[in-house]
Amino acid sequence: MSFTQELRQKADGIFQAIYEHPFVRGIADGNLSKEQLIHYIKQDYEYLNAYMRIYGIAISKCRTRDEIADFNEQISFILHSEVHPHQNFCAVAGVTYEEMQGYPLAPSAHHYIRHMLTVAHEGSLGEIMAVLLPCPWTYLEIGRKLLDEVQPDETHPFYEWIYFYGNRAEDAAANFRNRVDAWAQEATAAERERMAEHFMLSCQLEYMFWDMAYRQEEWPL
Repeated sequence: MSFTQELRQKADGIFQAIYEHPFVRGIADGNLSKEQLIHYIKQDYEYLNAYMRIYGIAISKCRTRDEIADFNEQISFILHSEVHPHQNFCAVAGVTYEEMQGYPLAPSAHHYIRHMLTVAHEGSLGEIMAVLLPCPWTYLEIGRKLLDEVQPDETHPFYEWIYFYGNRAEDAAANFRNRVDAWAQEATAAERERMAEHFMLSCQLEYMFWDMAYRQEEWPL
């Protein structure tokens, strides 16, 4: 198996738990509260802003123009394409996207972003790609499974969200996997171990992000 195939096998229980989480099941059933959707959008808007900043840090560590182009393309994808699934949630919740911007981070979102930023500042380019990989990979699998399971048409309230991640997220996930595999072939055993640790923690935090939105998590005091 490739390095990322080994990672996926190791994280299989987390991937399955994410798919079975009540928020994801709510997307499947078209049954989430306005408050849950709003909490998700507010947090994911800030998460994706941080994600793009981490791409910028990654660009500063790139060795080739091809690597720079890959990250630059993904920044453009978030800025110009990944707003569409957010707009779908906003429409169902009856709010505008602009209203959902600029809110404080909830604890789990804060933890996730700081985890990625720490790796971005302290780690290698391979470590950065490994810490970022669970986001596009889990969303792609969620989207594909929901397309197969639900087979939504345009009457489904979350049709656009499901269709977007089931069809349009593949290139980003595949590109990350290929880059991580290529880097792992040249990395030392110690670096590969760090890459695996970053990946697994990001998988755990992906689950926590869904749970945060479902429970509308806030700081305790």
